[in-house]
Amino acid sequence: QDKGTKMTEFWLISAPGEKTCQQTWEKLHAATTKNNNLSTNSKFNIPDLKVGTLDVLVGLSDELAKLDAFVEGVVKKVAQYMADVLEDSKDKVQENLLANGGKVLTTIKIVGTEKSFKNYPSSSDTVPFLFIFKGVNQIDNDLNLRASAYNNLKGNLQNLERKNAGSLLTRSLADIVKKEDFVLDSEYLVTLLVIVPKISYNDWVKQYETLAEMVVPRSS
Repeated sequence: QDKGTKMTEFWLISAPGEKTCQQTWEKLHAATTKNNNLSTNSKFNIPDLKVGTLDVLVGLSDELAKLDAFVEGVVKKVAQYMADVLEDSKDKVQENLLANGGKVLTTIKIVGTEKSFKNYPSSSDTVPFLFIFKGVNQIDNDLNLRASAYNNLKGNLQNLERKNAGSLLTRSLADIVKKEDFVLDSEYLVTLLVIVPKISYNDWVKQYETLAEMVVPRSS
């Protein structure tokens, strides 16, 4: 985030239960919005989860930490590359960072519905993690491919710009020098191309005939 941009924070809160989930929600909602306007709240519904042995839960906790770091790294990579691609329009990064075609805030609000979890079967303790990892890993691979293609195009464009607008020392002379400018099929004459700055042209005309032996007079 830029220094002048206020960052939005997202908190996932699990509150001690009242008699019903709705009572818990209303109590939390009243404490954070009605009384002091601390936050904007949305429900994040979680389906019934399997509870395994302690060893399984510890293992899943370790895997979750690794997955969290991996996903965070890919998300930051996507955001950074978006900023690099926009270059002079970095102020528009936020409006171009979308999730499922919509704004990130909207997506976070609706991702907690039970429908969102149907893509991750619960027949195995590690299957949901594998599904998430494969999905994010595919995003990372796609980004690398597109980044490579973009960098190649950008490099080709820069080469064309250098050829068309750069110094004559580096750009192509094909559109400047013509066939009739050369002495062809001669056993004794060789045409040399010399690039001379405009401010040094008069000095060149005065001196080029003496720079080497066998220079044809008034041939420049």
